[in-house]
Parts: sequence; structure tokens; C-alpha cells
Amino acid sequence: MGLFDNVQSAASAVAQSAAAGADLRTKTVTFSEMPETLEQMKALPEAAMKDPLDVAALTVAALCVYPFNKDESIKMLNFLKGPQPLSPYEISFIADRFRDADYIPRSYMNGATPQNNYMPQRPYSVTVYELAHSRDNLNEGYLTVNLNSGGADSPRQIRLRTKPSTGEWFLWEQFILVGIRVPDAANPWA
Repeated sequence: MGLFDNVQSAASAVAQSAAAGADLRTKTVTFSEMPETLEQMKALPEAAMKDPLDVAALTVAALCVYPFNKDESIKMLNFLKGPQPLSPYEISFIADRFRDADYIPRSYMNGATPQNNYMPQRPYSVTVYELAHSRDNLNEGYLTVNLNSGGADSPRQIRLRTKPSTGEWFLWEQFILVGIRVPDAANPWA
């Protein structure tokens, strides 16, 4: 049984396009099955941590696990954080964000919209992209990438940090667990 099989079957799949405009780099990361454990995540080629866009996509995958297995999700996020694990504040923030809206991370998966209650289409995929200001702090080791949510009008960001000695990229901070439109199934006005 897959990670999202118990959430709800997709009523319709609406293709979500990557941000238009002056993208510096865009990448769609596809998962034949969503990783449900740290070991499954580590087995993915994206877990090499050499491409910051892969790390951002894996962040979405790790957050999608949270409603099903909080401890495993935290392990996955700590792996993505590298030498600096989540702080108690960050763990508390994540828990707070999932109290009423377990669908937020799914909204970043391609095809997930309020109309289909944020059920992503298979194969699961996440599109991550850079914009003109993404590399403003690159000389300091930081890169900010963008993701589109099927429930928001503007892109959200994930900030990554490189470890120059290894060439690896790690999750520094995420700004994707913010409010979006509620799924139609939970919206009395839909």
C-alpha cells in the first residue's frame, strides 16, 4: 500500500505548470513511489545531496510522511539538514503546522489541487526552480529555490546551504508549511 492510498482517490488530475518567467534552472523530480522511511529515502539517487533541487524535492517528500509517521519524517528531515539537525523550535513549528492541515506538503506535488483534495497524480513528482534572486547569497553558500503549491497563487521557498568541503547541499530552512486554500472536501463554500 502506498503512502497516499489512504488519503483519498483523485477525483481529477490537473496539471500544474512550473513558474513562468525568468527561471534559471528548473527540475522535476519524479518518485515512482514516495519514500516512507529514511532508508527508502537514502536509497534514492537524489539522496546523494549533490543537487540542491533534489534536496528541496526530498524535503517535500519527507514532510508528506509526517501525517503518517512523525518520527520517521523527523529522521528524514534531520538527514536532509546534514550537520545541523532540526532544533526543538523547528520540530514544534512543524507539529503546529500539521494540527489542522496535513495536506499542505502534498499541495507541492504536481497535480495536487483543492479540487482533488490535494491528491497528487502518479507518478509522484515535484517541480523545483530557481528565479533571478535565487542565487543572491550563493557566494555565502546559500541558494533559495521555489516551488508552486496547487493551493497558492505565489511560489514558496526552500533555502539550502552547501558544504564546500564535500560539495553536498543540505536543507537550511523551509517556508512551505504556510497556509493555502483548503481542499474542496473541507470547504463549505466549494
